[in-house]
Amino acid sequence: MQVIATETEGLKRRYTITVTADELEAKVQEKLVEARPEIEIKGFRKGKVPMPILRRQFGPRLLGDAMQEAIDGAMRSHFEATGDRPALQPEVRMEAESWKEGDDVVVSMTYEALPDVPEVGFSDIALDKLVVAATPEAVDDALARLAANAGSFEDRPAGTPAESGDQVVIDYTGRIGGEAFEGGSGTDHPLVLGSNSFIPGFEDQLVGATAGEDRTVAVTFPESYGVRHLAGKAAEFSVSVKAVQARKPAAIEDALAEKYGAADLEALRRQITERIEAEYRGATRAVMKRALLDALDARVGFDLPPTLVDAEARQIAHQLWHEENPDVHGHDHPDITPGEEHRKLAERRVRLGLLLAEIGRKAEITVTEGEMTQAVLAQARQYPGQERAFFEFVQKNAGVQQQIRAPIFEDKVVDHIFALAMVTERQATKDELQAAVDALDDV
Repeated sequence: MQVIATETEGLKRRYTITVTADELEAKVQEKLVEARPEIEIKGFRKGKVPMPILRRQFGPRLLGDAMQEAIDGAMRSHFEATGDRPALQPEVRMEAESWKEGDDVVVSMTYEALPDVPEVGFSDIALDKLVVAATPEAVDDALARLAANAGSFEDRPAGTPAESGDQVVIDYTGRIGGEAFEGGSGTDHPLVLGSNSFIPGFEDQLVGATAGEDRTVAVTFPESYGVRHLAGKAAEFSVSVKAVQARKPAAIEDALAEKYGAADLEALRRQITERIEAEYRGATRAVMKRALLDALDARVGFDLPPTLVDAEARQIAHQLWHEENPDVHGHDHPDITPGEEHRKLAERRVRLGLLLAEIGRKAEITVTEGEMTQAVLAQARQYPGQERAFFEFVQKNAGVQQQIRAPIFEDKVVDHIFALAMVTERQATKDELQAAVDALDDV
């Protein structure tokens, strides 16, 4: 078996792998010997079938397996000997247009090697850690929002126009092309204006309505509407406004705390304080992580595998296009060509991704089964009633497992670097933290 280099330009590698006919035949023979004890053919006892008969009957079937195993073995040996790590799955092709039994097997193997990532020191990386306490005002605001959500609605004085945030009680009948349609009518329906619980544009047209008023609301169902025969259709609704109601917040007292599972009002205030400060810590970590990535990006430079950069640039361009065209779902859209900005962002992401992966590998950082289970559980909660199906889907899909594992691994590597860097705690206000968060972009 021979592995000969035919191209080693930059990170690109191409090798020719030759498996001789004799080596392939020996592999087939080995497989026949392994299988012989379990084979039973009419006229022969189990395990006693002559090898020539086995070769004639099972040889062609085993030939493909033997060929694949020989090539895979040559590739493994090559990577162990060279230390190369392919950026993506190597491309393997037969050199000959046709092949027959008795010929040598010659294939070409092409891949881009992962680059050598330079060592980076962390002890002189200086990072600010903003420490923000939950102020009494912030706790009061959060408590007021809880009281509003737990409150009730009371009728406004007669003739008062409905405002966003008010609740209107309506009867309605929808028509498409003058014909009423199934599911398009309701009576005594409470609708909070601004809740976006109805078709886009419906609630906006009821702002300013008064109790006893009839209105005609014209809307168009979104193309992505869940009921297929209504998607994209224009409709008119006859709406009768029966009541306009203002939200009345619940009293801020122990009874409100009990509604939210707290023993009393003070316990609820403590819970709110802890939640707010946990949010602040999350925001602080995001700011620190961005500062760390900027510092690392400025310190390292190495060749990047073009295929990884191209794939990342296409993904970035595709994601941004969908953010700018939220009504388009799936991939039924024009081809999206990455631009220079997409490529620059892709290069940064690939470079930092390879750097963090290498740091994690050298530090022997791993994602535990417990951490994976917790992450899968968190995602499964997004699919009520289908948790088991989601678990089974993840178990069968290595790509999805990697998508879940990757951010956990990255966070652990970042925490590892934080522990080695010069981190200085600095007391800050909520506004200072918010300004730092606002300065972040999508890099």
